[in-house]
Amino acid sequence: MTEAIAHLQQADPVLGEIITRVGAYRIEFRDPSFETLVKSIVYQQLSGRVASVIFGRLVAAAGGKLTPESILKLRPVRMRGVGLSGQKTAYIRDLARQTRDQRVIFESLAALSDEQVIEQLTQVKGIGVWTVHMFLIFALRRANVLPTGDLGIRNAIRKAYGMDELPKPLEIENLAEPWRPYRTIASWYLWRSLESDANL
Repeated sequence: MTEAIAHLQQADPVLGEIITRVGAYRIEFRDPSFETLVKSIVYQQLSGRVASVIFGRLVAAAGGKLTPESILKLRPVRMRGVGLSGQKTAYIRDLARQTRDQRVIFESLAALSDEQVIEQLTQVKGIGVWTVHMFLIFALRRANVLPTGDLGIRNAIRKAYGMDELPKPLEIENLAEPWRPYRTIASWYLWRSLESDANL
């Protein structure tokens, strides 16, 4: 990790200042499991705090543990009652069915490349590239993921680099080129620059 931090500080002075301000890299990893991917779906397009509340309610409604079976036992109306949209309810139930039927096998994902994981998981209804990026970062622990569609990343870059508008994905790609092969670490620092107490 020392090598990654040194590389980022040298490659980008603006990011270097963020790293100095935020401090040590303490990413919170999760298991590469069904529950973790459900969590990523819940967090789509929501602030971390709101999503955390909804996720906690979903886990409680499912009896304390999220499995394909515990999700499929819940009625959709009950899932919407914890704060999930109708769309997210459908997405989570589709993931539960595909996992139960072994069309998604979480145990095999670690052996795949980032691109292969994206290809496999985006076949599930409602799972887009953003969701898979979160899974690659926080569950599969990949070091060079750049979630260009993430609102937090876009906001952090706009603020840190003094932009008038939110940067577009291609702008972020270009800006982040010097961060390779540690774009995940850079992304974590950008998130933390906005929410110092975020559960990341």
